[in-house]
Amino acid sequence: MSQSSQARDPRSTDSLAELNAELGALSLADRLRRAATFGRAVFTTSLGLEDQVLTDAIAESGAEISVVTLETGRLFPETVALIAETRARYGIDLEEVRPLSPDIDAFVARYGLNGFYESVEARHACCDVRKMRPLTRALEGAQVWITGIRRGQSQNRAQTPFAEFDPVRNVLKINPLADYDLESLQALVVEKNIPVNPLHRRGYPSIGCEPCTRAIKPGEPERAGRWWWENDEKRECGLHVLPAPSEIPSAGHPV
Repeated sequence: MSQSSQARDPRSTDSLAELNAELGALSLADRLRRAATFGRAVFTTSLGLEDQVLTDAIAESGAEISVVTLETGRLFPETVALIAETRARYGIDLEEVRPLSPDIDAFVARYGLNGFYESVEARHACCDVRKMRPLTRALEGAQVWITGIRRGQSQNRAQTPFAEFDPVRNVLKINPLADYDLESLQALVVEKNIPVNPLHRRGYPSIGCEPCTRAIKPGEPERAGRWWWENDEKRECGLHVLPAPSEIPSAGHPV
C-alpha cells in the first residue's frame, strides 16, 4: 500500500485487498511494523506456539504493539508459568485481562462451574464470560487487533486473510502468520530458542483452558483437542467468528 493510501479507510474492500497484497510480500517483522501504522495496535496472545513466535517478532521489530493475554481463570499451570517466563525473556508489559467476578458467578449459578460440558449453549456462555467480554475490554481504544491465527490450523480458518475488518469490534484485524505452516514455526522456535509451552511436546498443538483441551491423536487436525466433546468440526470460542448470544448479564469487577 502506498503512503498516499494510508489515509484511505482500511475497512473498504479496495483498501483491504491492497493491504493483503502488500502484507503478503513483507517479512514477519515488517508486517508487524506496517500493522502498527494504522493506530493503537493490540496483540492478544494465548501463549501458544504461534503467539510466542509473534511475541518474539514484536520484541525484535520494535513495533509499538501492546501485548495482552486473556487470563480466563481456567488455564493450565504450564500456561500461567509461561506468562511470567515470557515477561522475563522479552522485558515486555504482558497485560493479563481477567473475567469479571459477577459474570463468573452468574454463569455458575445458571450452568454450574463445569456446565459447559452439558450443552453448546453453556459452553458458548462460558467462553463469553471468560474470553469474549475480557477481549472487548482488552481492545478498548484500539484501532488494530493482531492475532496468531493461521490457515493451517483448521478447515474453519483455511481462508484467513492477512488483513480484514472486524465489524463486531470495529477494528482492523491483522493475521501476520496467516500463511505460515506449523513446521516453519517450529523451526523458528528452535532457531531462536523461543520459550514455548511444554504441553506442545505432550501432544497439545492448540492449548486453551485446561478443562476444555485434550492432547490430539495421531492424524487428527491441530485443533481437534479443543472442546473435543462437541461434534461440530467448526467449533470455536467466538473470538474469531461472530459470537453466539449469551443470556448472562454483564457487570462487575475482574476476578
